[in-house]
Amino acid sequence: MEDEELEGDEYSLQEEGGEEEEEDEEKEKDEALSEQEEEEVPGPCPLTEEVLKEGLSLLCKTSNGLSHAYVKFEARYKDLTDISLLECFIHLRYVDLSENKLQDLSPLSILTHLLWLKVDGNLLTSACMQELPYLQIISFAHNRIKDMEGITHPSLANLSLKGNKIQTALGLSHGQLFNLQILELRGNMLKSTAGLNLPKLKNLYLAQNAIQSLEGLEQLGQLTKLHLRDNQLETLDGFCSSMKCLQYLNLRNNGICSFQEVAKLQVLPMLQALVLLDNPCSDEPNYRLEVLVLLPHLQRLDKELFEQDERAEANKICQKRQEEGKEIEGSLQGDVNE
Repeated sequence: MEDEELEGDEYSLQEEGGEEEEEDEEKEKDEALSEQEEEEVPGPCPLTEEVLKEGLSLLCKTSNGLSHAYVKFEARYKDLTDISLLECFIHLRYVDLSENKLQDLSPLSILTHLLWLKVDGNLLTSACMQELPYLQIISFAHNRIKDMEGITHPSLANLSLKGNKIQTALGLSHGQLFNLQILELRGNMLKSTAGLNLPKLKNLYLAQNAIQSLEGLEQLGQLTKLHLRDNQLETLDGFCSSMKCLQYLNLRNNGICSFQEVAKLQVLPMLQALVLLDNPCSDEPNYRLEVLVLLPHLQRLDKELFEQDERAEANKICQKRQEEGKEIEGSLQGDVNE
């Protein structure tokens, strides 16, 4: 089977980040799903031929070009606990089994042509699967997964694990995930970013965790968007100059108190948009000006672009402080000479 590039919105699992309204809606959904979760023991409900026939679609040529087969299957909200019948449909490329009661995905291991898999809202406790060579997009959102071990698909570009119970990313097989560009971990139980050293990663979503420290970010040289909203950060140690592509950073609703912490973002050469709403420092007088003095290349703070008059005022403040600093330095040098 030749590599097939997934394009268009139909098979996308991650909407474009950066919009506060979308994040608010997602947060409400996550909270509602968490409240509904129950420790249930489902009764047996295997996939039947009737449900199978209803869910099969998209007739395409097989990889050898000699025959045709259905390549798409969808069975949502069917209370399924057993999908063994899918083992007979080896040509499937797109599978959606969301909102069932699955605890085992092993029947999918024979589907070596699989490109796209969505199993949101099941009862999975692990994301571990046999390696599938062409799988590019997976969503395990809103399951009961506790770690990131066993995800080794070499073509994987987009992975969603939002709304699970993951406490650490240290089990992530970054050696095999060398094509991963989008990682969604919103709404888990992470306390640190350690283990997320994925050199090709472009978008990283870590909102609504319990992150207190930033570790291992130096490997994220291609990262352009980082979402850390609704965490427990009080310091911004961990950012580094090797993050040369980072343009958007969301730190809303953390514990950033001082502009000294904001100054640590000066190591990010391409940072253009920053969100600091609902941090203690955002209540300080002249908040926008103080941030712009520290980060003069910033284009947008929170939802608003910087105006020209703000830039002019920030430039004056910066020059004044530089002159005052030189005067103090000269005075200290004079005291030493005496």
